[in-house]
Amino acid sequence: MAGLVSWAQYRDSIGDRSGLFAALAGTWPIERALYPGSYVDLSPSTAIASVTYVDTDARAARYFAEHERVRADLAGRTDPGAATEVAFLASDYTRPLDVADGSVDLLISLFAGPVWDHCRRYPRPGGWLLANTSHGDASLAALDPSLRLVGVAHHRDGRYGLSMDRLADYLVPKRPEAADPEQIRRRGRGVAYTRSAFAYVFQAI
Repeated sequence: MAGLVSWAQYRDSIGDRSGLFAALAGTWPIERALYPGSYVDLSPSTAIASVTYVDTDARAARYFAEHERVRADLAGRTDPGAATEVAFLASDYTRPLDVADGSVDLLISLFAGPVWDHCRRYPRPGGWLLANTSHGDASLAALDPSLRLVGVAHHRDGRYGLSMDRLADYLVPKRPEAADPEQIRRRGRGVAYTRSAFAYVFQAI
């Protein structure tokens, strides 16, 4: 199909994030994940049993409709028990999704905007949010009293790692006045921190 993209092609531009999700699934009991703004990044399915991908991009919808292509892209790359369910919603995550409240273990927000603002209803009590600061989501999460930081993800030399050490050193703003939720939402980007990571893992409390 003309114009069809694949995860294999996308990996060439963003790299393979599979190691990140292997670390998450190896640390916490994550069986179901929701990935708003996923485009065609299949990496969560290499480590997690059930993942629902969400995007408004027509190219992503065409890709996920090609089930054989999706299976081929995952072939030989999944951990035991992963990729038992790969679902896609051609939806705008800022509107209600066809996902039951409290039904997922992990909500993923990578380079997608304020996912937590709109999708906080879907993780189960005690569930997790993986977010980066690209569009401010991790910065908003850091200011939300219903979440606590439980890990940080690093990306060095092409490899992902997860750390739970010295968490108090992270999410410390270089300018305290920048840690204002409305300002973050208005500007659409995260706060600059004294010590940063690729992404942050929060748990609902």
